[in-house]
Amino acid sequence: MSFMKIGLCDELVQGILATGYTAPTEIQAEAIPIVIAGKDMIGCAQTGTGKTAAFVLPILNRISASSKKKKKIRSLIVTPTRELAMQIDASVKGYGRFTRVKSLAVYGGSPIDKQIKFIKTGVDVIAATPGRLIDLINRGVVDLSAVEVLVLDEADRMLDMGFINDIKKIIAKTPKERQTLMFSATMPKEVITLTKTIQRSPKMIQIGITNNPIDTITQHMYPVAREQKMELLLYMMNRQQMFSVLIFSRTKRGADKICRKLKQNDIKAEAIHSDRSMRQRLRALEGFKRGKYQVMVATDIAARGINVEGISHVFNYDVPGYAEDYLHRIGRTGRAEATGDAITFVGHDEIGDIRKIERFIDRTFEDEYYEGFEYGTRFSVKNAPKGAGTKKAGGRGGRGRTASGGGGGRKKSGPSQGGRGRSGGPGGKSKSYGKKKSAGGGQGGSLGGGKKYKSGTYAKKKTAGSSEGGGGAKAGASKGAAGAKKSFKKKAKPGGGPKPGGGFKRVKKKSTAKKTNRKP
Repeated sequence: MSFMKIGLCDELVQGILATGYTAPTEIQAEAIPIVIAGKDMIGCAQTGTGKTAAFVLPILNRISASSKKKKKIRSLIVTPTRELAMQIDASVKGYGRFTRVKSLAVYGGSPIDKQIKFIKTGVDVIAATPGRLIDLINRGVVDLSAVEVLVLDEADRMLDMGFINDIKKIIAKTPKERQTLMFSATMPKEVITLTKTIQRSPKMIQIGITNNPIDTITQHMYPVAREQKMELLLYMMNRQQMFSVLIFSRTKRGADKICRKLKQNDIKAEAIHSDRSMRQRLRALEGFKRGKYQVMVATDIAARGINVEGISHVFNYDVPGYAEDYLHRIGRTGRAEATGDAITFVGHDEIGDIRKIERFIDRTFEDEYYEGFEYGTRFSVKNAPKGAGTKKAGGRGGRGRTASGGGGGRKKSGPSQGGRGRSGGPGGKSKSYGKKKSAGGGQGGSLGGGKKYKSGTYAKKKTAGSSEGGGGAKAGASKGAAGAKKSFKKKAKPGGGPKPGGGFKRVKKKSTAKKTNRKP
């Protein structure tokens, strides 16, 4: 079936052919006629099957066929990451190059003034992340009253990232009479619940088996001790032809470390994660697309925003903590019916995580050992005893607010680590009370911060974290895992305590006035 036969206008078909595509994918062939007919729809398909074009093409077809001259936001596409917003905007511009449709990507981390200026000139389509979009709505710059088509792309990821309240606020600004499309690689209960509140009798399209990678991806699992992972990666890259490689790390620090090691071994690599500026991320992606870098090292936050053709290998250097992230990581290869390899390194402490993935995708991996590589110790994931590799620390907690330590991390089966606290409490007023500040330090324990009140001459005393974790100061006596216990009296000064995470306690000063015996 050709794009012409599914109901797209000539200008749009011309733009599609100019991008190099000649026939629609399965989800495009099924979804486009439904969207053109104006019906609500839920599209559930594996990563790499062409979901973006499935909603971009009918939106362009609708807007380009309209005779309205005044530019208003007629279609809103909400997506979880800036990379995905830019990718969608690029698709709108590419497919719609022979139409007069104007589009804009709206996301944080870039100058808001430029976005405001462009919006005021008139825009038909906006692809936006929730945070920046709400900011522009609150400023009175974005008016969603004319939106005809609302798209929630990667809905499962947005809910995972905690955007549900932002999404509800955005939807409330759109007309009730609208067409609502929802696309997702997975369909958890939270997404199904959301569809019931925002859609009207939606058509459901499901391509492939839910929670399964597409067939063009070959999956491999290599049990290897954590300290030998880099050695095995270099060994494999030196013995196989890997022209375009994407490596995933759980942490930003880990991504930077992998990138440094690769560069030290004369492999052209670049890292991309949330600590990099927007300019650095764009430059890295462009270099990777053009072949300037053989390897891109990324964290999960960038997994759904990387849309690069021709990625031959995806490495899970660290096993993802969430099974859904495994699908989105390996879905960067084997796209558009091309083939690709997904390779996962599994350490002793990651056996529990890989078994969660096996249950999620309904598949059991076979142990593979790379021929010729000298393993320090060999172990089996498949034959490991039940419960192996499940005792591990929880995730790092968020930053603490003023006068408190960080909150506890996500608790798995082991003790969680809290994040670092920010500054100590604000300076006190120099009246009859002095101030005693204690420097907590380091990382908080699994216990959250609390409040403790004492009556009489004592003021409020705040505690944060546990004494074992050392997150916030606990009445000036907790020992931090990374901070020292220091306490001293100080008169009022603006600003916080001497070290991050400090709590505070007010103590009553002793009076220096001399006692006199007064006669009755």
